[in-house]
Amino acid sequence: MFTGIVEESGGIAAVTEDEDGRRLRIEAEEVATDLDRGQSVSVSGVCLTVEEHGSGWFEVFLASETVEKTYLGKVAPGDAVNLERAMAADGRFDGHVVQGHVDATAEVLDVREIGEDWEYEFTIPNGFGKYVVDKGSVTVDGISLTVAERGDDSFSVAIIPETRSVTNLSEKEPGDPVHLEVDVIAKYAERLLDDAGFEVGDAEVAQTLEH
Repeated sequence: MFTGIVEESGGIAAVTEDEDGRRLRIEAEEVATDLDRGQSVSVSGVCLTVEEHGSGWFEVFLASETVEKTYLGKVAPGDAVNLERAMAADGRFDGHVVQGHVDATAEVLDVREIGEDWEYEFTIPNGFGKYVVDKGSVTVDGISLTVAERGDDSFSVAIIPETRSVTNLSEKEPGDPVHLEVDVIAKYAERLLDDAGFEVGDAEVAQTLEH
C-alpha cells in the first residue's frame, strides 16, 4: 500500500523489450538506497516489483497487461517517473489509501500558473466520473491530490511549488498522459450500494459520496 506522497522523481535509464513484456531500469538517488529484491515500488502510480537494484538504480518488469493498460509501455530513456516505496507499518499517513492499481489513463487538458501555485486540469475517462467528487481524493501519476473543481468531463487540482518540483508534473504539458487511480473507498461504497439493491447513476453516486 502507498500514500501518494511521492519521494522523488526518478528517470528512465534504459528499456529492454522481449516477448513477455518490458523491463525498465530506473535511476533514483533516494529510493534506490533502501530497496530489497521483491519489494514494491510505485512508479508513476503503478505498483511494480523490484527485480534487481544497485547504487542509484533499480529494475522492474512490466507484464503485457501493464504495458497495455498504462503509458509505461511507451516511456523512453530520459523520461521522468514518480517514485514511492511501500508505506512502512509505523509510517505517517499523510496522503490517502493508494493501491498502485491504475484504473485508467487520463490526459492533461491544461496547465495554468496562478501566482506561485499551479492548476492542472485532467480529463475524466469514460466510466470513472462517478468516483471523482469535489474535494475528494484522487491519485494522478502516483500523487495523492484533492479535487479542486469537478466539471462534466474533467477535473482540476491545485499544485503547490513543492509538489511540482518533487514530481514529474513539472514536465507535463497538455496532451500528455497520466495514470489515474480513483479512491478505493468510493469503489467499496459503490459495491455496498449495489449489494443493497440501489440502482444509481454516476451523478447520484457522486452526490452520495460527497455527503
